[in-house]
Amino acid sequence: MVSARDLRRYAPAMLFLLPAVAGLLLFRIIPIIWAFALSFAEWRIFDQVKWVGLSNYAHILSSPVSLQVLGNTAYYTAIYVPGVIALSLALAVLLNNGLRSSAFFRGAFFLPYITSTVAITLTWRWIFSTRFGLLNHLLETIGWTDPPAWLADPAWALPAVAIVAIWKDAGFFMLLLLAGLQTIDPTVYEAARIDGARPWRRFHTITLPLLSRSLFFVLILALVRSTQTFEITYALTNGGPNRASTTLSFYIYQNAFVQFDMGYASALAYLLCFVTGLVTLINFYFRRRWVYE
Repeated sequence: MVSARDLRRYAPAMLFLLPAVAGLLLFRIIPIIWAFALSFAEWRIFDQVKWVGLSNYAHILSSPVSLQVLGNTAYYTAIYVPGVIALSLALAVLLNNGLRSSAFFRGAFFLPYITSTVAITLTWRWIFSTRFGLLNHLLETIGWTDPPAWLADPAWALPAVAIVAIWKDAGFFMLLLLAGLQTIDPTVYEAARIDGARPWRRFHTITLPLLSRSLFFVLILALVRSTQTFEITYALTNGGPNRASTTLSFYIYQNAFVQFDMGYASALAYLLCFVTGLVTLINFYFRRRWVYE
């Protein structure tokens, strides 16, 4: 039992903690609970809250639009996660192997991550432009006579969003993997060289196993980030054409702040939370099969 003396002793600390706790309650805990309650209700901002039970969740699983959005999210994740891990791993290995001016390149590769997303996206809009874009000009130069209309073609809009996201985020994941690479004892590589192991074999049998913990951490972060993409979609395609690049997080925004359907948006948000948590748990379950302990 807490005595009066203990209360007096810890009162100043509690007072200092009070603003942080109040902020956590007001801007985190209470909105989470309120959104969960709203997911079982129908509420447009200027209407009365109406209890509808599981109707919002049933509508998600039966609506062609929401099913298309779920498919888009899975497709985007399938492009983004392997792409960003492969690129960040390649950059980390390149820097770790003694690239000249590695400090400069480390900063250059990390720069897109801290640059304004809107500024980056506007630049990529020009790169993807059908008439004046640099990318299509390069593709035509190497012989692709009919390059895609990246932002106007439903088949290419979502890959275009993924390309921008991979380019922006790779520098962040590169630093995480580079830190993992620098913890590997160089004598292990030296022993492998003496035994005649070629670079690919050293990478496959030494680098990947000893880097597996960092790779697992990066995998989880990339999976979570892939479900939260919003700014790039908003600025690059606005979810189009014909919702071809609308992912679940962007669809939540549209329902909440364009159509003002807070109940349905809350149900979508909790579905996103459930799917993200489920995928993360599955990865943790299979972790011991490929993570070197």
